[in-house]
Amino acid sequence: EVQLVESGGGLVQPGGSLRLSCAASGFTFSSSAMSWVRQAPGKGLEWVSSILTHHSDTYYTESVKGRLTISRDNAKNTLYLQMTSLKSDDTAVYYCAKDGGDYYGLVAWGQGTQVTVSS
Repeated sequence: EVQLVESGGGLVQPGGSLRLSCAASGFTFSSSAMSWVRQAPGKGLEWVSSILTHHSDTYYTESVKGRLTISRDNAKNTLYLQMTSLKSDDTAVYYCAKDGGDYYGLVAWGQGTQVTVSS
């Protein structure tokens, strides 16, 4: 079965950095596009970033460009989100998700990890 387990969240001051990890199992990680999605308190889900398999192309929502970096280590079946220059607006639960393609969408989600940006 597909399993995605996020880790690395926590409390960080504005301008600080954090690296989120997502340990994947139960599928061929290297052949799956992956995404990070977040949900701020009282808000809906917001897509943050995706990384594809072909050439490992990456995509970001405009508000995080230049600050957050998605990457993957296929040898470790792990997805990462390196977060720098964090702002209070980045406070959210961050979810790792497996991309099932255009037809299926995001087909599996992790339990989420809390990121709180506050002084």
